[in-house]
Amino acid sequence: MSRILITGMSGAGKTTVLGELSRRGHRTIDTDYDGWTLPDGTWDEARMSALLASTPSLVLQGTVENQGRFYDRFAAVVLLSAPVEVLIERVSRRTNNPYGRAEQEQLLIRQQVLDIEPLLRKGATLELDGRRPITELADEVERLMASTQT
Repeated sequence: MSRILITGMSGAGKTTVLGELSRRGHRTIDTDYDGWTLPDGTWDEARMSALLASTPSLVLQGTVENQGRFYDRFAAVVLLSAPVEVLIERVSRRTNNPYGRAEQEQLLIRQQVLDIEPLLRKGATLELDGRRPITELADEVERLMASTQT
């Protein structure tokens, strides 16, 4: 199994790393899109269970309240992190997602770094600095995938 979950706060680089891994030929899913996340902000558990039962090799990204229920189905959980000012700067200028441009959203991100990121860190098997070049981060995830093949 080489299923990897990449998680972290908004602006940490999850989608960008996923894009690089996809470009390199890996199967990837960004759970921010295509109905993986329900209106309450959690993953669609039945859909996620079916995906993980049928897909032995995958890199998936997301940060949702119920992701911990699935940790045992991943070979590794990678936390991408960066200082809050880096996160805010990134969400302010990104073009693929409007979330984080509003002041209220930025305040929420700051609070989530304090409240949620420590929980993500507890569940992670590896933490990577999201300020590193995307190619290096993708290299690290590929090494992790290779080391967790069964």
